[in-house]
Amino acid sequence: MAADASRTTKQGKDEGVAPLQRLVADDLKRVNGVILDNMQSPVALIPQLAGHIIAAGGKRLRPLLTLASAKICGYEGDRHVGLAACVEFIHTATLLHDDVVDGSDLRRGLETANSLWGNKASVLVGDFLFSRAFQLMVADGSLKVLKILSDASAIIAEGEVHQLLTSNDTETGESDYLEVIEAKTAALFAAACRVGAVVAERSEEEELALERFGKGLGIAFQLVDDVLDYSAEQQALGKTVGDDFRDGKITLPIVLAYRRGDETERAFWRRCLEDMDQREDDLPHAMELLNKRDCLSDSLKRASDYASDAREAMSMFPDGPVKQTLIDALEFSVARAY
Repeated sequence: MAADASRTTKQGKDEGVAPLQRLVADDLKRVNGVILDNMQSPVALIPQLAGHIIAAGGKRLRPLLTLASAKICGYEGDRHVGLAACVEFIHTATLLHDDVVDGSDLRRGLETANSLWGNKASVLVGDFLFSRAFQLMVADGSLKVLKILSDASAIIAEGEVHQLLTSNDTETGESDYLEVIEAKTAALFAAACRVGAVVAERSEEEELALERFGKGLGIAFQLVDDVLDYSAEQQALGKTVGDDFRDGKITLPIVLAYRRGDETERAFWRRCLEDMDQREDDLPHAMELLNKRDCLSDSLKRASDYASDAREAMSMFPDGPVKQTLIDALEFSVARAY
């Protein structure tokens, strides 16, 4: 995996998920049209606020996974388009709610919706987008799809509450943190991939393989994000270094650092992340401790392990451009940290 990550580093920095976007370009245009149509409302604030967050939402990775998963399963119908839009609405709704809970002012270098329109409007428009997502699920007409995506939505909400309970708690263990990101991030990646196989009416074995791929990709993606928050690579993502630190977030590098540190180091983490008493030189010192205790490199190793498992899940599918592009996207999720 390390060699693969190294091979794709330059490509990743230059293109990111662009090969995946090109692979399903026509379908992605249709997805964007469905998104645009379904965020309309006679209540003017809804499309205004929804348009802001959707435009700032990134590369459409989750709906891309639905489109590519349907493609690798040989699907030739239209259902995957509406479901990909549904996946994006679920993701966007969670972003709106996340930013309110976290009190975030910036996302990818842009002002968050809550900083522009206030928390009440952000929560309510997030609710609107969740409702639109369920309307799209019902329009698809499959109880199986409805179960997969509604289960994922419930798991995401549980993950949000679990994270709230562990917020600013330096005693949080690695298993608790992994449970949070499996719920908050990986559940939607997994569901996005699985529904591609469902609409193609492929075997349960293939459904579960794509679900496993999505879960591994989602966890690896989040773990790398955890590391990037303490890396200059963040600047390339439109973020500043140390956002998680300033917010007092307990991510895997912090969990490892607290467990491995001496009492002086633990007192430092408690002051900064529990008491939120942060001083000018604390972030550089935090980064020094994370490197001293090998917390960033070990977090990346865990990300690589999950990515390797995701890649193994794809072994049952025939080699070809679709499979290779999905694997390249997986490798990019880890390679962007190097």
